[in-house]
Amino acid sequence: IFRPKCFSLLVFITFSVRSQDIRNTVGNIPMEWYKDYPHIGYDLEGKKIFKPIRNKDELDEFLDKMENPDYWRTVQDKMTGADIRLSDEQVDLVHRLQQGKFGDVNFNEYEPAIDFFSNEVMIHPVTNRPQDKRSFIPSLIEKEKVGKLVHAIKMGWIKPRRPKETTPQYYDLWAKEDPNSILGRHKMHVPAPKMKLPGHEESYNPPPEYLLSEEERLAWEQQDPEYRKLSFLPQKFACLRAVPAYSRFIHERFERCLDLYLCPRQRKMRVNVNPEDLIPKLPKPKDLQPFPTTQSLVYRGHSSLVRSISVSPSGQWLVSGSDDCTVRFWEVSTARCLKTVEVGGAVKGVAWNPNPSICLVAVSYDDTVVLLNPGLGDRLVCTATDQLISSYEEPEEVMDQSVQWAVAEGEGHEQGHRLILKHPKTVRQVTWHGKGDYLACVMPDNGSSLQVVIHQVSKRRTQNPFRKNKGLVQCVSFHPIRPYFFVATQRYVRVYNLIKQELTKKLMANCKWISSMAIHPGGDNVICGSYDCRLAWFDLDLSTKPYKVLRHHKKALRSVAYHRHYPLFASGSDDGSVIVCHGMVYNDLLQNPLIVPVKVLKGHTITHDLGVLDVTFHPTQPWVFSSGADGTVRLFT
Repeated sequence: IFRPKCFSLLVFITFSVRSQDIRNTVGNIPMEWYKDYPHIGYDLEGKKIFKPIRNKDELDEFLDKMENPDYWRTVQDKMTGADIRLSDEQVDLVHRLQQGKFGDVNFNEYEPAIDFFSNEVMIHPVTNRPQDKRSFIPSLIEKEKVGKLVHAIKMGWIKPRRPKETTPQYYDLWAKEDPNSILGRHKMHVPAPKMKLPGHEESYNPPPEYLLSEEERLAWEQQDPEYRKLSFLPQKFACLRAVPAYSRFIHERFERCLDLYLCPRQRKMRVNVNPEDLIPKLPKPKDLQPFPTTQSLVYRGHSSLVRSISVSPSGQWLVSGSDDCTVRFWEVSTARCLKTVEVGGAVKGVAWNPNPSICLVAVSYDDTVVLLNPGLGDRLVCTATDQLISSYEEPEEVMDQSVQWAVAEGEGHEQGHRLILKHPKTVRQVTWHGKGDYLACVMPDNGSSLQVVIHQVSKRRTQNPFRKNKGLVQCVSFHPIRPYFFVATQRYVRVYNLIKQELTKKLMANCKWISSMAIHPGGDNVICGSYDCRLAWFDLDLSTKPYKVLRHHKKALRSVAYHRHYPLFASGSDDGSVIVCHGMVYNDLLQNPLIVPVKVLKGHTITHDLGVLDVTFHPTQPWVFSSGADGTVRLFT
């Protein structure tokens, strides 16, 4: 019997202990199960035991580390989530275990061992146990088994193995004609392949779902014969009398005869392979980040299709050329049009000088290439560019050139025109060398030797590198590191050495018509887009044929581009989409490049059967710009 005061004191102590008792009564289970829940278990009454509030950030953790003298001996209990301060005995135990010692301080690891099994024979040894009684009595079960086996052999039920005959066997090696001889039977006989039975689609009155619509019929006609699911078009007739003669009958009979003729000459070894094992193990797109995924900005202002875009080396400005005879300069981060320059024709190509110390943009329209100074960015760079152009002195001996150089004056100079280059034919593409002094222009004209010219801006000199062009030149590009020049014709890419002035390689694209080309910043890989929906990746160290051909787009490819720093490349097509792929090139020459498509970016509207006309990457960020026939430029980040 307690006194009232003692009873209230005991109740208070019990209550305070119960309020502090947050022991986990779940048992020995993984605590990850309660990771997303506010509680960590249940008490004896079935109520939730909530986790202690831990709202320490890194600053609180650092202050606690600096000010709390017991921080180094405080650990977190995973079962309850509470902080526990280790006692001196526990810290000593941890230190002893870390040093590889026994946990018990009083344990002597060097006690003298008692040798139970010594070499001395004692009177009462440990293992001197007498043998069992059963070891002296024969086993009755074994005697019964042996008796049964002997009886079975006597009755002839079990026949012992005969000794192998050692006499050699002889057969006639050349007796193939005899069907009863060993080699006479046709061991490698392959039955003739059976013809596929006709299905519902071959009926003269097929079900309506087998009849192709107009769109499906056009798609079937555009496909190559080897990619078609059906070799004919299903048709419906009113009656069997109205069915005409089958036009491909002789062709199919001939193919059948070829099958029967070639069948005995080949034997295909069938291997049972799991179909999933044939699919290459590609990494997940999450592991290949960063790459552009979402459309962030739309640059509106052009009234016609935007054929070409280019980004400044700093990544701050964007230039776009359109068929509305204007060149627009945009601020990348705000999509604000800072400057509009009108030119005398539809702009076919724009290219920003890659040298950051020069502020020049090459613009091509009709037979003219204009070098513009937009006056954007650092004023010192813009002033230095103008001084560089104005400091040119004409040589004493004037050489005859196929291109006329002129300095812009008057209103054109105020708009930013600095140099005007008049070509004999229409210029389709302009591209800069990496150092920013040389500019290559393409003037496609079949049968002419003047299709590619290279200008040197500092000396205002033009040279034609080829006496004769083999084929219609589509696009050209300078090698980023070495003195090589890439020239893409309709079906081939030729690599020329500019120092030795000779052809180094000829790449076969296996495409009908190459449309665009881009070179990897490392210089050992090239991608080519074509109008027959293919993208070919070439490994220059590996082969002159494509290492991989990608058929991801449904319509013609218009532009391809590599990123300067990230392992990314992109392709734009007339289907209105930009496909971004991860293309990792390894330093190890024995390891093949890893090519994984990661994202399809859509946003452009298809106008006059044209979609994306040009793509280019931001020089530093994993962003991609695309220009389309809908008159817009879009930024995907």
